[in-house]
Amino acid sequence: MQSTSPHFKENAKDALADDPLQAALAKLAVGFPVRRLEAAARLPEFEDLRDQARDIKTHVLENLDYYLQAYEKKVTESGGHVHWCRDAEEARNTILEICRKANAKTVTKSKSMISEEIAVNAFLEDNGIEPVETDLGEYIIQLRKEPPSHIIAPAIHLSKEQVAETFRNAHLDLAADRPLIEPRALLEEARAKLREKFLGADVGLTGANMLIAETGTNVLVTNEGNADLTNNLPRVHVVIASIEKIVPTLEDASTILRVLARSATGQDISVYTTFCTGPKRPEDLDGPEEYHVVLLDNGRSDMIGSEFHEMLRCIRCGACLNHCPIYKSVGGHAYGWVYSGPMGAVLIPNLIGMEEAQHLPNASTLCGKCESVCPMRIPLPKMLRKWRERQFKAEIGSSTARWALKSWAWLAKRPRLYRWTMSAGVAVLGQFGGRGRFKSLPLVSGWTSKRDLAAPCGDTFISQYHKGARGDQSGALMRKKVH
Repeated sequence: MQSTSPHFKENAKDALADDPLQAALAKLAVGFPVRRLEAAARLPEFEDLRDQARDIKTHVLENLDYYLQAYEKKVTESGGHVHWCRDAEEARNTILEICRKANAKTVTKSKSMISEEIAVNAFLEDNGIEPVETDLGEYIIQLRKEPPSHIIAPAIHLSKEQVAETFRNAHLDLAADRPLIEPRALLEEARAKLREKFLGADVGLTGANMLIAETGTNVLVTNEGNADLTNNLPRVHVVIASIEKIVPTLEDASTILRVLARSATGQDISVYTTFCTGPKRPEDLDGPEEYHVVLLDNGRSDMIGSEFHEMLRCIRCGACLNHCPIYKSVGGHAYGWVYSGPMGAVLIPNLIGMEEAQHLPNASTLCGKCESVCPMRIPLPKMLRKWRERQFKAEIGSSTARWALKSWAWLAKRPRLYRWTMSAGVAVLGQFGGRGRFKSLPLVSGWTSKRDLAAPCGDTFISQYHKGARGDQSGALMRKKVH
């Protein structure tokens, strides 16, 4: 996938001016986050499970080489093949070679952000093989030639009217005046089209939510069942997964599954949870004759032991996206590459380079909501600050921003001057605040162009901390609470 991350600011401005996109993102704020809260409330041990899931992945990352080798051994014993790939090019060529050996003309696909990461669709098309996305959202955006805008809801940026228009433009063999008003009509049309592809596919390409070292199994969770048709109907099943997807045992996988769906969609568990282990055995009635696993590194081994080591615990649930005020304002396409939101802002610079993705770590308010909802307790704000520190030291990005930070640091190191300056600033803004809000203000037009800025009232926090907001003992009470 061609990155547009260097153009994040322009992408964000376009997104903010896109009314249909803003309407779609507004629904996100009251969808997944609310359902996540309800699902967590139904499970009293939810917070304990988050700790257990975090500990499982932390243990795996500390022993990654051992579990990867154990996983390969089990896959081989079950009759499958493991292909180790260092980068995207190696992974693409491996998949193409498997497809050519199978004499494949069509490849059905399911559940694989990694395939977006290596841009396998365009590569297969260039080599005469038709890739067909089978997840409904992925199918829609493939017809529109767009990348996903969300990890678990790739077409969340579209309205049903836009989807209907897409289907009318793509399915030219159907009546032009057919009714496509109800979501069910859209679903049934996509299902009919995809059924032909499922039956005609030579190779099924899926991702994996987890790889289990104990059994050599890959785990897939979906709500549409398309992954099961993708891995069972074609003669060859190819799994592509990144190396950090390993978990030690089936029991560990079940622990992570209990937090995955609740964090992602607010479901207790996804509609379909499928465990695939090797090719079809002689006594099996169906299943693939060949089973291949493409294990992709693509820069992840460099993250082991680094400041971004904990990012590898991510299980791609999308909870951080669903709660991020920046993502909910600009959507996923603004980030310019495969991943988005807080997890993308940490991961993308690791995978394609800090200079290419320099704006993304700054696309955060650092409000901490992403960390508070992450089922794996990944310290995303801390890692975003690490990227900002690296940028500052490397003198990457805006010289104005670096000058402002240097100035602030100079001032912050002089407490008396800092307090006097802040008090004066607060007093001036409070004096000119009018009705309590600024509709525009120099130097913060990025904020006031889209919303009012609240005018300060009263004194600074430091003053209140020392003398009390009302000139009474409230400051002492505040100090007591802090300590």
